Formats: sequence, structure tokens, C-alpha cells
Amino acid sequence: MKAKHSSGKRLDPVLIRLKTEFSAELSNILEFWSSSCVDEKYGGFIGTMDHFGKIVPNAPKGCILNARILWTFSAAFRMTKTEKYKVLADRAYAYITDYFWDNKNGGLFWELDYLGNPLNAKKQAYAQGFGIYAFSEYYRATGVEASLEYAKELYNILDEKFWDYQFTGYFEAMTQDWHEIKDMRLSTKDLNAPKSMNTHLHILEPLTNLYRVWPVAKLKNSIQSLIQIFTHKIYDTKTNHLNLFFTKNWTSQYQEVSFGHDIEGAWLLNEANMVINDGNLDPALKSVTDKLIEVTIKEGMDSDGSIFYERHGSNLDTHKHWWPQAEGLVGFMDAYEQDQDQEYLDRLVKLWDFIKINMLDKINGEWYWRVDQQNKPVVTENKAGFWKCPYHNGRAMMELIERIDKMKSLS
Repeated sequence: MKAKHSSGKRLDPVLIRLKTEFSAELSNILEFWSSSCVDEKYGGFIGTMDHFGKIVPNAPKGCILNARILWTFSAAFRMTKTEKYKVLADRAYAYITDYFWDNKNGGLFWELDYLGNPLNAKKQAYAQGFGIYAFSEYYRATGVEASLEYAKELYNILDEKFWDYQFTGYFEAMTQDWHEIKDMRLSTKDLNAPKSMNTHLHILEPLTNLYRVWPVAKLKNSIQSLIQIFTHKIYDTKTNHLNLFFTKNWTSQYQEVSFGHDIEGAWLLNEANMVINDGNLDPALKSVTDKLIEVTIKEGMDSDGSIFYERHGSNLDTHKHWWPQAEGLVGFMDAYEQDQDQEYLDRLVKLWDFIKINMLDKINGEWYWRVDQQNKPVVTENKAGFWKCPYHNGRAMMELIERIDKMKSLS
């Protein structure tokens, strides 16, 4: 990456056009979830909707989906002051605190049935993290003190119940009442390992958000510890990828590459470091995150600017899932902000063009879960469900809008 421009002003027309398009797409995403996914019969939000927009009756409700919905509409209200988004954030907050919160043992259940009864009461560290993300954002948007207290309590639970004081890091899961559990996986596709990159990334992210509203020394130390874990244990200096699954003592379990997590990890690590250091980015960390961006470009991108899903050994999964495309947009914008390198902006534009043409479902709404390498949608995947939510693409639009506004104000 060598070609640089001398002033952000020369690119203002590109950025202004992008902001207009991102704002329109954000409205589309939020409208889909507000009009199609509210559960008027049983409360909260629906559990599952198929590719064609058909709601699956009596589907279970996942903690991750509901926490991400709370985060999304809270952030949207904070940004836009649109009252409808606050109403939906209020709805999500009420449902999570009424049904997902374990009043006996503390923490958030993993899964409920459609009536709101615990279906899988285990405690995933990943879910507690997204609870912190959602509660801290709802507090940022509304000032509801109880939400901040929920976020603080979940932070203390992570510290007291999940932290490994021998080898550092967070264990994946516990039983409902905080005992060891045999199956620690987030999903059936994951390795049953005691520690994972994915969980640590999505604990770093919420702790960073919590620090914005509760900047105490202990929390800053937790964030610094996580950054150290990423740079010294999760990041692979030989491959420049983030390894995915680990033993208790941080031995990598096997080599698999997640291109979406590499580029998402790059910007989330930069964000965390800057939030706790008054906007300053540590050069040593930037060296790592730059390499994560570069290896994604070199190994994980198709000629049309899109991002492949994964690589298992030498086998490349060439499908394009919705969330790596969304995270790629923010990753390239973050890199462009840091270096003012024209190539990063060009890649962002090319990726966004791919998304507009191939990922937006113009018939059923929202984004496809994935398309194959010929850009044909895979219609067997859900449009909304346990993992498919407005968080990745909604957050990408909001991040990009805010970052463009910031760049314009500094130009």
C-alpha cells in the first residue's frame, strides 16, 4: 500500500455519496426488522424467519439474536433520535430482562422456548458479552441506569466465573449454576474447545463499549489484557491470521482461517486500543492489525472485491456470507482512516458495489445469508434467526456513517 492522497477534501464527493447510500440501507435494514420480526403474540421478537420471509411458528428464541437486536435499535436511536427505534429498543430490553435474565444465579440464559421458558439454560461467555454490549449501548442511548447496572453485573460475572487465572483468558461456557460443562461449543460447527478467538473478540467489543460509559481502571486493565491475548496468543505470527480454537494453555487446536474474523478483528482491536487511550493507536498493535487487513486482501478476497468465508487446510470455502462482507466494509474504512491510503477506499467501494448487486434481497428484504461464487443466493438459509440478525450489516452502516461524518468534520 503506497499511493496516498494529501487531503480528505479531494475525496469528499465519494464519501458523501457513500454516506447517502449507507444511510438509505440502514433505514432498509431497520425497517425490515421493525416491520417483520416483532412477535406480537408472545412478546419480544420472533425466533426464526426463513429465506422467503415465512415466520417459523413456535421457534425458540436465542440470547444472541435478542441482545443484538437490543444493541442495534439502541445504537440507531442514539444516532438518529428516531422515536420508533427507541420503542423497539425498549421492547428488546424488557424482554431480555424479563425472560433471559437468570434471577436465581445471575447472567443470561442461552436459549428460551417461544413462550419465554429456559430451553437451554447454560451460560456462554459469548452471550454474557453480548449482554454487556446491548445493555451498555441501551444506557448510552437512553440513560436508563438499570441497564448500566446489568452491564456491570455481567462484567463482574465474566471476571469471577469465566476468567482463567492460571493461563489467562475466558472459558467458553458454564452450567446454569456456574459449574464446568462438557459441551462448550457456540454451535455444532465449532470445535468443543475451552477457549476460542470468537468469544474473546466478542468480549473485547462489549468491554470497549462499556468503557465509554464506565471508564474505571479495572475495566481498562481487562481490555488491555484482552489486547495482549490477541497479539501474543491468538494472532499467528507465521500466517498473520487469527487462530480460532485453543486448549486451556493457549495451544492452537487446528489450522482454520476465518477471513471475516480477521478483518473484523483488525478494526475492533484498533477501536479498543483507541478508546482506552484517548484516540491514540499503539504502533505495535497497528502493525498486527495492518497484517490482518493485508492477509485478508491477499488470501481471502475474490476478484469482484467480495470476501470468501473460510479456509479449512487447503480447502477454500468460496461462498460469500453476509457478515464478512459487512465487516469488510468497516475494516477497509478503518484502515483508510488510519493511513489515508486510496487503495483501501477503492476496496471499500468495490466491496459495497458487490453487496448492492449480489447481497441485498430485493424481493424478500434484508441481506441474503450467503451467495455462492457464482453469486447465486442459497435459499436454504434463514433470513432471521439465532445468528442472522441486524447487527453486522446494521452496525456496518452506522459505523461507516459516523466515520464519514468524523472525516468530514476534520477535513
